[in-house]
Amino acid sequence: MIDSYKLGTISVEITETDHPEKLQVTCNDGNYRSEFTINKYEYKNYKRHMNQRIKNAYDSQYTDEEE
Repeated sequence: MIDSYKLGTISVEITETDHPEKLQVTCNDGNYRSEFTINKYEYKNYKRHMNQRIKNAYDSQYTDEEE
């Protein structure tokens, strides 16, 4: 594991993949689980942007349920 942290109620884990330039991002808030890959450059240089996109995606899950 490269990194593990919380974004509010969302647990985020960053792990290595078989590809040397890719990382696996796993997000879970207890209700929803999401996985995607990013390249190491994105993680190193755009982590704040990635975190905002994760938070927005989880927020929209709950908004969509209410409609």
